[in-house]
Amino acid sequence: MSLVFKCTFRYVEMKLVKPIELFQKFLKSGSKEQGRLLGLDVGQKYVGLAVSDTCNKIASPLSVLVRKKTNIDLMARDLQMLVSQLSLIGFVVGYPFSLQGQSSVEAVQVKLFMEELRKTGRLDGLCYTYWNENYTSKCVEALLDPLNLHPVESKTIMDKFAAVGILQDFISHFLGVFVDQYSHSLLGYLDDMNRNLKSEDMPRE
Repeated sequence: MSLVFKCTFRYVEMKLVKPIELFQKFLKSGSKEQGRLLGLDVGQKYVGLAVSDTCNKIASPLSVLVRKKTNIDLMARDLQMLVSQLSLIGFVVGYPFSLQGQSSVEAVQVKLFMEELRKTGRLDGLCYTYWNENYTSKCVEALLDPLNLHPVESKTIMDKFAAVGILQDFISHFLGVFVDQYSHSLLGYLDDMNRNLKSEDMPRE
């Protein structure tokens, strides 16, 4: 998210803003060492995370958080830690916008998740925005399908790279960085995974 940028006011609850407002807050920061962005792909069981590089030009997969009704505070603490460790200034949250203007079950789930995060109070002072996530998961699924991965492994990879697609699209839209990093990151990740598997299969002396 997915985008959460630091607001200029202290002790303000985590706030939903328009994408352009979030980007303008980012520009007004005027810092030579710009903070990074975090993309969120919110699912019913997992939340995929992607992070931008220090120049905010390229999105890369980060991790996957397990989502349960009972662990929202733990997830908020994990995100709070990432904000500090990675100098995050905003969340870009994937959202399934409908052409018909009707809210889908997935859209309602995303909003409920963000509202639950807000209520924890652990991310106060941050802003976030929704960004169109349509077809991001399907694109990753099409690339993973021929590999016949274990369902759990395939799902976690798909969630991380769906978050990459969401964040990269936001970056490309506002910063004019048009690179096919979405597919490039995924293919590079899979190449590394295949090399590791081959090395494990090699006979040891």
